Amino acid sequence: MKNWKVILALALPSLLAFASSTLTGTINLIMIGKMGAIAIGAVGVSNIIMYNAWALCSGFGHTINYLVAQNHGSGEMKKGVERTYVALYNGVILGVLLVIAGILAPEAILHLTGGSSELIAAGVPYLRIRLFALSMGIISFILQGFMRGVGDTRTPMILSLSSNVAMIFFTYTLTYGHWGFPELGLSGAAWGIFFGDVIALAGSIYVYFFRMNPEFATRVRAKFNKLEVKLILTESGKLGIQEFAMSLAMLVFTAFVARISDQALAANEVALNVMSLGFMPAFAFGSTATILVGREIGRGNPLQARRFGTETAIIGTIMLLILGTVEFIFADKIAMIYNASDSGVFELAADLIKISAFLQLFDGLFNMYGGCLRGLGDTSFLVKASFGLSWLIFVPLAYLLTFVFDMHSVGAWIGLYTFITLYGIAVTIRFYRTDWQSVSVKQVAVGPGE
Repeated sequence: MKNWKVILALALPSLLAFASSTLTGTINLIMIGKMGAIAIGAVGVSNIIMYNAWALCSGFGHTINYLVAQNHGSGEMKKGVERTYVALYNGVILGVLLVIAGILAPEAILHLTGGSSELIAAGVPYLRIRLFALSMGIISFILQGFMRGVGDTRTPMILSLSSNVAMIFFTYTLTYGHWGFPELGLSGAAWGIFFGDVIALAGSIYVYFFRMNPEFATRVRAKFNKLEVKLILTESGKLGIQEFAMSLAMLVFTAFVARISDQALAANEVALNVMSLGFMPAFAFGSTATILVGREIGRGNPLQARRFGTETAIIGTIMLLILGTVEFIFADKIAMIYNASDSGVFELAADLIKISAFLQLFDGLFNMYGGCLRGLGDTSFLVKASFGLSWLIFVPLAYLLTFVFDMHSVGAWIGLYTFITLYGIAVTIRFYRTDWQSVSVKQVAVGPGE
């Protein structure tokens, strides 16, 4: 029970942070849902694009999270701060590239998804602003990765809550012009996310550079070792590719659904939004597993790291089982909340929710045991499993079931959850087959004469 208290003390703030983000996305989609299927579809396509953009950049935040956890456990926080600066400089470069993409390329990006001309026209201004917002979100993710790495999950929770309250407020006021604000339609919803990310970035900068400075010397001028820079770039690249392999496959999955109909795309977005409730505990306990496994590896206690990983997965799975049961029983009523006026949308969405209600347990496995593997630095396996299963199983199977066997949206979702199930099993087996006695803190590879 002692371990469970440690796990829950770290996981519950992360769970609340992810819950607030999920709830914010749900509330925003419900507000946007009043604008019709085209608006819902434009948001859904944009969300998948943003997931891909985030995936390409997310490796730096994930890498800092697990390396700092190891450094914190081993008492080498000076190295942890230096590594964070390397990630921050790269994050700023990526942020500039995202702004440029937002100015020059949103229409071209949307055309790649194969959506209708009406959907693309509605989505261009929305996607442009979302790319601007992501440029700030990447920096916040790196800084909060440091915070979580040292075991501070409460501060990211507070920052997330503040940001999400702002997103809801500005989405409500700017989308429909409430309380004297201008009516901006779908663009207003994007500006709501932008202002929320501004608040998150400002708070993250304050906490890292000012509040945490007395304890961790975060405002010192970091000296860069080229081998450390190489390590950060290599690990971030691997974790970024891991995320991007899945996110790009999801983009192709969305393009398959978009070719069915705008109504099918809207139902798909509703179902994905509901299923994000399941991602919430999976992400929270996955992040907790990274912290605890990384910290114990840093302390030289690999068997304790294994124990923490197992118990974190058990608690997370229990929560997912309860959540899946609720989603399965109330699938029809949940779907109607989003769009009760279009029976084609909410009936199909309800069917998709039922398909995935219990299969999301495997999504929990790949997030939680994937978090364990990040904590011990086994990033090479994660990228290989992600790339192989995404493109050798998920995409071909989704295409066959959707178009060749004419199963439409249901076929696409069977392909999706076949992939998730196999991925969850793969990372679980990898975790328990690890030679824990040989695991050590991730260090730079020093060659002869260096």
